[in-house]
Amino acid sequence: MTMHIEFSGAAREVTGSCHILRVGSGSTQRTVLLDCGLFQGRRSESRAKNTKLPVPVDEIDAIILSHAHIDHAGRLPYLAAKGYTGTIWCTPATRDLCAIMLADSAHIQEKDAEYLAKHRDEFIEPLYRVEDATRTVESMIGMPYKKWFEVTDGVRAMFTEAGHILGSASVVVELREGDALRRVVFSGDIGRSGLPIIRDPEPPQVGADVIICESTYGNRDHESVDGARAQLARVVRDTAARGGRVLIPAFAVGRTQELVYDLHALRRGGQIPDIPIFIDSPLATDATAVFAMHPEAYDHNEELVRRAPNLFDFPMVKFTRDVNESKKLNSMHGPMIVIAASGMAESGRILHHLRYGASDPRNTILVVGFMAEHTLGRRIVEQRPVLRIFGEEVPLAATVEVLLGYSAHGDRGELHHWLQSVREHGRKEGRARPVVYLVHGEAEAQDAFAERLRADDFHVEVPSAGTTVAIAP
Repeated sequence: MTMHIEFSGAAREVTGSCHILRVGSGSTQRTVLLDCGLFQGRRSESRAKNTKLPVPVDEIDAIILSHAHIDHAGRLPYLAAKGYTGTIWCTPATRDLCAIMLADSAHIQEKDAEYLAKHRDEFIEPLYRVEDATRTVESMIGMPYKKWFEVTDGVRAMFTEAGHILGSASVVVELREGDALRRVVFSGDIGRSGLPIIRDPEPPQVGADVIICESTYGNRDHESVDGARAQLARVVRDTAARGGRVLIPAFAVGRTQELVYDLHALRRGGQIPDIPIFIDSPLATDATAVFAMHPEAYDHNEELVRRAPNLFDFPMVKFTRDVNESKKLNSMHGPMIVIAASGMAESGRILHHLRYGASDPRNTILVVGFMAEHTLGRRIVEQRPVLRIFGEEVPLAATVEVLLGYSAHGDRGELHHWLQSVREHGRKEGRARPVVYLVHGEAEAQDAFAERLRADDFHVEVPSAGTTVAIAP
């Protein structure tokens, strides 16, 4: 059996997740994509990467999507715009989240094109349009966890809980040709045990010949999830005492709901003052509605899940969908919490709040997730003295706090544990030592994690973009 894996995206970087499986050869070759996400970062560089098809669309037999985050799903409408009409396999919650997230991404593409045409006399065709996002979701088939499904001839797959965001999955792919069988496990993005709302990660209960594993935090350990909630309470109390605002760039899907959940729990416990919490993101508002539609994905061991009739709706919380409502926030007085997208502070309403609030020493900018290189979020983490926002230079006088306990990515210990579990199942099945390919990480994190794994007798490779490897029969 001939099998090749090409690492097309998220290779030696974090965004643009896309891995190409090719099985067989010639007229019988089948091609399956694992994810097809947007590259993010410097505009010109990411545009060039995003407009390069990972493979001609007429060669793609199927796509398996691990979860709805844009760096994993965001190029799927581009494939649709170029003619892809095949099936995209995912979980039901991922399909529902993609319905809103891809439409939002398409809207941003269209608005960016309009802005460049109007203000720079520069016409750039949107990467894709809303109708392309709609067609993409229509091609999605939702499958439950732990149930095998036929992807294409000779290829079947199964999802297991990744614990990263609602509906996120690790993927087991079995490739058959005659009596030969090879198994590839793709981690997707592995979450953390104890995160609010969703269930803990569950490593596949099977072994593998090849493991494609994320490595975002492969060189560090996180603070505890409980510790993050306590620090969140401290930041809110301290900032409110100064009369300031807590400005939180947050992913509209996952992180925003986790923060609202924890603020709900903290208020019920009397650990934070009764100040308004504004969720200033239409996408986050819609995503919260999707979360409410999927209680089957919640972790029912959590007390608030069992006791609160509505996890995301309590008196302090206000959802602002209208643009005018959003603008009014910057003229309001008194302490408050503003949670707004985008998570890496590259676009969206958070930019307006940072423009008005970053120079105020009473305020706190609270970073609650990974900030990729060349993003405004990373420059905030680095506490650059001056931030460039909407072409203006804004002095950074607000306090910057970083709570990595809210990361939805497992740290090096959690990733190591997940890999050990898959390897152990392989040993029980009598499989040879699997080859682990590290993806979705910056070079420093990947190299450190690879060294740690090799010390534990893992066979580890760190592929670059475009690397193709043959899997022996």
